[in-house]
Amino acid sequence: MIEIYKDTKVYIVAPAVAATGGPELLHQLAFELRNQFNIDAYMFYIPYCEDPVHEEYKSYKVPYVFSAEDKKENILIVPEVKLLMEIMNQYQQIRKVIWWLSVDNYYSTRKGLIEEIFKKFGKFVNIDLLSIDPFVKAADFHLVQSYYAYKHLLLNRLDKKKIFYLSDYINQQFLTEYVDYSMKRDIVVFNPRKGFEFTKLLIDQAKEIEFVPIINMSRQEVIDLLKKAKVYIDFGNHPGKDRIPREAAILGCCVITGKKGSAGNSKDVPIPKEFKFDDRPDQIPFIIKKIKDCFTNYEENLEKQSEYRKIIASERERFLEDISKIFVRV
Repeated sequence: MIEIYKDTKVYIVAPAVAATGGPELLHQLAFELRNQFNIDAYMFYIPYCEDPVHEEYKSYKVPYVFSAEDKKENILIVPEVKLLMEIMNQYQQIRKVIWWLSVDNYYSTRKGLIEEIFKKFGKFVNIDLLSIDPFVKAADFHLVQSYYAYKHLLLNRLDKKKIFYLSDYINQQFLTEYVDYSMKRDIVVFNPRKGFEFTKLLIDQAKEIEFVPIINMSRQEVIDLLKKAKVYIDFGNHPGKDRIPREAAILGCCVITGKKGSAGNSKDVPIPKEFKFDDRPDQIPFIIKKIKDCFTNYEENLEKQSEYRKIIASERERFLEDISKIFVRV
């Protein structure tokens, strides 16, 4: 557990004026700590700017700061991204927590460290980056947003006693939208920012299917698109427990994924195996067949993912339970 004292302040580091899945989760934690647990929590924005709160998150009404009080009673929670982790260097006494929202983003932002190893040894060597990363070594605790991240930390020999599972929940607007299933159309929605190289191969071989990308859409536009689609596909890397597949599922889409990252296990993406495919060219005919099956037998396939939707609908309740187990008053 992470001890909360009567004068503890919790600072949650986030990029200023940024709106993606990660920053929303950071705001959700601050909101719940303040409103459900009466813990003095703040957003800690980087870098400084006059109005750091993105329009999407102003409704959370979380107070923010640009520095923290460096006291051992306080807590600094930082995502695994290098630019944000660097703030840890400025504090000595505060308890430091890394929240692993994405395994892949950690490595993509640690290219400098990888290059240092290459220069030192003259070649790539299989060195555990987590064991030599000064930020990881400086952390007192670790939170993981997915079982994929949890397993990764254990494989890299981090202390199990210092790792706590704390996932997330999708924006509640997705849960309150009415879905008219009679209006569903034979549409496949996808996110072109993830796994597009393989998705394009799929699109090229299924000219008869309508594929619609999520590009430059507001939250409401995404909701409206998913409400009328029957299928959502995601053959990206799934660096954490991704939100859009869950948003799609709760709005009545049959979700079809690859097997990379968190999609490779049944805890982070708990859908039947028949909806998961390796992103290989030889699998494309089978994926197309499954998409068409979801079109033709929509209700039957939707029912097969009913447990997935139940889990998604209860995620906020689980999130609050996990917070109560991790952050304990003393």
